[in-house]
Amino acid sequence: MKLFLIIASFFILQLSFAQETANTTQKIWSLQDCIDYALENNITIKDAILNKNIAEIDYSTSKSSKLPNLFGSASQSFSNGNTIDPITSSYVTEQIHSTNVGINTSMTLFQGNQINNQIKQNKILFDQSIFEEEVAKNNIVLNILETYLQTLYSKESIVIAQNNLIASEAEVLRAKSRLDAGTIALSDYTEAQSQAATNKYNVISAKNDYQQYIIVLKQLLELSPIDEMEVESVDENLDLLNIELNKVEVYKNALGYLPEIQSSSLNVDANKKQLEIAKGGFLPTLALSGSLGSGYTSISDNTFSDQFDVNFNQKLGLSLTIPIFNRNQTKAAVKTANINIEKAEIQKQTTEKEVYKKVETAYQNAMSAQEQVIAAEASKEAAKDSYQLAQKKYELGDLSTTDLVISQNTYTNAQQNYLQAKYLNILYHQLLQFYQGNKIKL
Repeated sequence: MKLFLIIASFFILQLSFAQETANTTQKIWSLQDCIDYALENNITIKDAILNKNIAEIDYSTSKSSKLPNLFGSASQSFSNGNTIDPITSSYVTEQIHSTNVGINTSMTLFQGNQINNQIKQNKILFDQSIFEEEVAKNNIVLNILETYLQTLYSKESIVIAQNNLIASEAEVLRAKSRLDAGTIALSDYTEAQSQAATNKYNVISAKNDYQQYIIVLKQLLELSPIDEMEVESVDENLDLLNIELNKVEVYKNALGYLPEIQSSSLNVDANKKQLEIAKGGFLPTLALSGSLGSGYTSISDNTFSDQFDVNFNQKLGLSLTIPIFNRNQTKAAVKTANINIEKAEIQKQTTEKEVYKKVETAYQNAMSAQEQVIAAEASKEAAKDSYQLAQKKYELGDLSTTDLVISQNTYTNAQQNYLQAKYLNILYHQLLQFYQGNKIKL
């Protein structure tokens, strides 16, 4: 009885595990699901977050550089023969052992305003890292959008290929019947077989393309190879035709929204602060220092505690360092900082040009895609009617196998062109929405 219960429990657990696994593998991923998951798990985004955390630490550390430091010290020494007592500074010729303890502190009062400028620069770099994190997130979102639509395109291509295979296999059966009846030549029958074989190959190829895009999508989401994934189809009622957008307004919105623009502007500011830091090297440095200490030496007759009381000392001092000549290092740093400012300005202009190119390309492609969808849909419907008519003629023996194959291929190409135009229209429309700061959604 116990053995039966153990076995039953084992099978129940296995069934539960299998059900849980099935529930996991049957998950249908929408575009928003993919985006949300990737924003939490993609390693490129995690790396950008870590860079931001480092920048935050650097900023906090630079603020602490205005504070005084504090060090404690303790030493124990033994000497024999002619030596100087480290406590009394007396010249002695006997064995001594001594103890010395102290606390030291120092604080920079002025250093060419370099500390304040370093703090300001690190704050700019921290703010820039925040925008760089957003850049990384946006890049992943756009990659997911493009890959997701490519995956859907491949998924629908499988349906087209499978329908063509079913139709061509039926045509092979008809051709065999007509061959047996002696109404067609053997070449017509073999051509029908060749077309069926080609369509079967196309099905396999379409499925492989779909799996390849699934792999890319899973990598963007950081899913493991054993995780199954299925994507959700887009809303067929999604109306993206006759959309009117002002290209100039889209570009202006992109300049105000995209984080790479703010990041490039902050890069210029950070390099300007670096110039101020470099110029600070021409100015003097003023520092305050202080120490407390005491010690014990064996050559004194006083007790350990009495000596610590007697030898207790305090020091307070100011030091001024004036740069006179440092082998032109400061001059070189100033020149390098000026060059880096120019480079940052050029990088900012380059970024703005890249944004304009992206917006211009997306806008032109979106306008073109709208017209292509309409034309491709009309071409698809016409090719469909032509193919259906060709099938009827073929059944009646009024059309050769070659002409039927040509008609089927024409219809297939028209279907593929419509799919491509449809998903390109969706892609470029979503890109334009994204560049204006609107949420991507299907």
